Amino acid sequence: MQAFHILHSGSTAELHDISVPKPGPGQVLLKIAACGLNFADLLMEKGTYQDTPDAPFTLGMEVSGTIDSLGAGVMGFAPGQRVAVFGGSGGLAEYGLFDANRMVQIPDKMSFEEAAAFQVAYGTSHLALDYRARLQPSERLLVLGAAGGVGLTAVEIGNLMGAEVIAVARGAEKLEVAKSMGATHLIDASEPNLRGALKTLGGVDVVYDPVGGDLFKAAFRACNPEARILPIGFASGSVPQIPANHLLVKNISVIGLYWGGYLKFKPKPLVASLQTLFDWFEAGKVKPHVSHIYPLAQAADAMEILRARKSTGKVVVTMS
Repeated sequence: MQAFHILHSGSTAELHDISVPKPGPGQVLLKIAACGLNFADLLMEKGTYQDTPDAPFTLGMEVSGTIDSLGAGVMGFAPGQRVAVFGGSGGLAEYGLFDANRMVQIPDKMSFEEAAAFQVAYGTSHLALDYRARLQPSERLLVLGAAGGVGLTAVEIGNLMGAEVIAVARGAEKLEVAKSMGATHLIDASEPNLRGALKTLGGVDVVYDPVGGDLFKAAFRACNPEARILPIGFASGSVPQIPANHLLVKNISVIGLYWGGYLKFKPKPLVASLQTLFDWFEAGKVKPHVSHIYPLAQAADAMEILRARKSTGKVVVTMS
């Protein structure tokens, strides 16, 4: 089979022919249909992601496809079922081995491309806003990087939860996408006085930040008393340093969220969150936004679109 594979630590991912694996106990061999790309894939290629596997390995964190065969002891699944899985790696390939306890059956009306774009982006935003920040109706939610993979879902979910959503993104086209997902206020990321613009709107109660850097600093200074800040990632490349004395004076909470970590130490809220999201999808309340679809042969091009921040929503690679 073909796989977008890293052979050695520090090497660039390339297409390679590797053997189709066989499932061991508790594992499922999946015939992969689609793989959603994430910013973490770029970090993993550089070896800077917190969960980068040892080389050799195949990139691709979240996939959808059809079950090919089952390892010993796997219950509740059967060959031919349509499923999605967050495997952490191994998704940019024609087949992949994944733990059965991470798999979820996907709704009949959800396409493989939508399923591959669903788990990480929607799961991160829902778990962050609902379980961690306890976002309340009528609170003012600021979403930085609002047209990106996770940012756009935060806009959509925040709107569904009844918040007044402020979207910050770069350029009119990206801001229009955020508006279509429910943003009430639109601010270009190039705004020289972001703090002032946010204060004019009344300040913010919850900050959803996958960007970091100067945008975080401006958002932090525009926080209302008892605001909650969610550091989701650092796409800017700059990890903010938070002045603890300002947290104290304003009674601000900083709440970390690493979605994949819950699979390891507390899966129950993550599973409940995904069930809510699938129910919302079936009810027509959420719909994944996929801006680019590439075949596996062009996986490098798909990664470059993500690296250059030319996408809105998700970038998906298909195997057929």
